[in-house]
Amino acid sequence: MKDFLRVLKIASRQRMALLSCVLTSLVIAMLWGMNIGALYPMVEVVFKGDSIPGYVQNKITDSTEKLGTLDLKIDMLRQSIFKAENDLKAKLEMELRYSKLERSALSTSLSWLQWAQPTIHQYLPKKPYPTLLAIIAFLMVGTVIKLLALAANLLIVQTITERTTMAVRSLFFRRALQLDLDDFGDNGSSQLTSRLTNDVGHVSNGINTLLGRMVREPLKMLVCIGGAAFICWRLFIFVIVVMPLVALVTHHLSRAIRRASKRLMDEMSQMYGMLNEAFTGIRLVKASNTQAMERARFAKGLQTYYQRSMKMAIYNTAARSASEFLGTSVVCLAILAGGYLVVNQQTHLLGIRMSIRPLEVGEILLFFGFLIGASDPARKLSEVWSNLQRGMAASERLFEVIDRPTRVRNPKVSKSVARPHRTIHLNDVHFRYPAGPPVLRGVDLTIRHGETVAVVGPNGSGKSTIVGLLCRFDDPQHGQVTFDDVSLRDMRIRDVRRRIGLVTQRTTLFDDSIENNIRYGSPSATADDITRVAMMAYADDFIRTKTPHGYATVLGHRGARLSGGQMQRIALARVFLRNPDILILDEATSQIDLESEHLIHQALAKFLVDRTGILITHRASTLAMADRIIVMDAGQIADSGKHEELLARNRFYQSLCGEKVSMAA
Repeated sequence: MKDFLRVLKIASRQRMALLSCVLTSLVIAMLWGMNIGALYPMVEVVFKGDSIPGYVQNKITDSTEKLGTLDLKIDMLRQSIFKAENDLKAKLEMELRYSKLERSALSTSLSWLQWAQPTIHQYLPKKPYPTLLAIIAFLMVGTVIKLLALAANLLIVQTITERTTMAVRSLFFRRALQLDLDDFGDNGSSQLTSRLTNDVGHVSNGINTLLGRMVREPLKMLVCIGGAAFICWRLFIFVIVVMPLVALVTHHLSRAIRRASKRLMDEMSQMYGMLNEAFTGIRLVKASNTQAMERARFAKGLQTYYQRSMKMAIYNTAARSASEFLGTSVVCLAILAGGYLVVNQQTHLLGIRMSIRPLEVGEILLFFGFLIGASDPARKLSEVWSNLQRGMAASERLFEVIDRPTRVRNPKVSKSVARPHRTIHLNDVHFRYPAGPPVLRGVDLTIRHGETVAVVGPNGSGKSTIVGLLCRFDDPQHGQVTFDDVSLRDMRIRDVRRRIGLVTQRTTLFDDSIENNIRYGSPSATADDITRVAMMAYADDFIRTKTPHGYATVLGHRGARLSGGQMQRIALARVFLRNPDILILDEATSQIDLESEHLIHQALAKFLVDRTGILITHRASTLAMADRIIVMDAGQIADSGKHEELLARNRFYQSLCGEKVSMAA
């Protein structure tokens, strides 16, 4: 519930829209009650062959006569009390008190009738049928106004809902982008996608429900309850004795609905994960002939989702049925109790006084009308209650991500380093991922500005982890990474990353034009800048001659229209455009053809002049570009030196270069 309140706090920023929502809901509720109230003049006036002016005149006459009778009765009771014995005296005093209450109510009613009589006589029809026409016209005008208010209310509620949903999505996306990288592994991205789409949709429905029906319907119900209580408040209290039972049933069902909703959304997230795995690995699925296995796995997920959906449907049906049954019970009890009072012209029920005077047929019918009018909003509330519970459950899942702590944070007081830096230093760096074994064990490494360093080693030796620490995707648990003796922890994350250009083995391209893919990360770059860096990366030629629209060519999902080498050259052009002080290539040339590799090496040789280069690679041709080679093993630096030195003394490096030689042969 507290997380849904945080969503409502976001919605509360739209104060004028919320005020308009409440005002239009009040108009709808008042007109709802007034339309039901039109039942009384039809029953008590028109259908008895009278008009409203005549009815008012008769009421004034009757009330004046009753006041005189009550005054005599009160005087007689006072005299009787004075003479009565103690046993009878208490009964007479109670009767006197009720007579005074009746006189006070009658006097107030007479005052209002006398105040309204001149206006009623001047403007309202004097005959029964024209009076009926006037009542019908009032109903029609009231209905039109109510519908206009309802249309305005729906539009206002939708506006608030959409704006709040946009704000929640933006907040979620902003926080998701700040999560640690390991939060995106193992279907993490599909979990986030599910929450950003499916769960936010449920939150949107919850807001719409709360600001729409959960405002309108209770107000309509309150107007009807107020009308019923105004007619006979004691009878109203008598007939709502079952309401605590309604509240108890609703409370238990709402908790069950919220739990079931959360499980249902978790299951939807699992299905997103299965879809993401199947579609991302579609080449493997087709090549392995495992379509049937994927269908079976998805069918199992669908079956689980179906079972949870049916459980939700059972809870929703139970909530609606229980609410409707208890609402009908209230109306039936009111008919039995009210019918007894009217038919027998009684003021007491089971020895309890229900009214000061016997109720009229029109009054009891209006009482029933108000109760039925209150039951309709109550029924609608039971229908939308599940939407609200789903919204609450979804908001909990959203804020699980929004409130998730991150390991990498900006310092409260940041430091900066001049560009370009002089040295990069890893000082006794130890690192392990959450719930994983140690990856780096006391790494000490110094890289001078302008030096190109290659890092080699078996899988899991910690090569890519060093890259992650340099980019500050994570911070070491012990030791520190520094630029010119300033720890990266003490620098703003943006300041660290704007100095670094990273090209990985998996090239990331977006479903956008080649020009915008190169410009990504440098939004102020001009078309000339883009052409210049594309030429530096040896990408300009194939962009102009081998793509249908040159730099305006849209690449498709993940650059599907390009070869691996072409994709890497565009990625290089993008990095060149950023003009970084440090260029990091993490296995960037491991899966491209020899021609593309040769062109990329030519581009790098020119670009790395007076820049720091860090190359994570196993390819001998790329190693030849390095000034120094670092050999990693089991999270430690096993050796370092030039190519010839390592070839002479390091067995792993010998095997690495031997494999490359044999492949070249």
